[in-house]
Amino acid sequence: MTFVVGEDCINCKHTDCVEVCPVDCFYEGPNFLVIHPDECIDCALCEPECPVDAIFSEDELPEDQHVFLELNAELAEQWPCITEMKEPLPDAEEWAGKPNKLEHLKR
Repeated sequence: MTFVVGEDCINCKHTDCVEVCPVDCFYEGPNFLVIHPDECIDCALCEPECPVDAIFSEDELPEDQHVFLELNAELAEQWPCITEMKEPLPDAEEWAGKPNKLEHLKR
């Protein structure tokens, strides 16, 4: 089982989750974070840390977020690992809670 970063992270990219991850399984893209499914130990420490509720347990992933299971796996193989907390994106507050952000994902 793994945790999955979903759509709400796009254009927000809070990194509170990175600080608590004991195995460094977060990877950083230009405007999104992902969790490497083969590295995640299902500890659940990251989920409550996300200020925009963008992290889900794989078995609780909403139907409309299933594409993110594959995206997390794919992009974790391409992006660098992030191990320290950073400032969120400058306009994160404006993007928080907005629907249909997948088209804004930068690879």
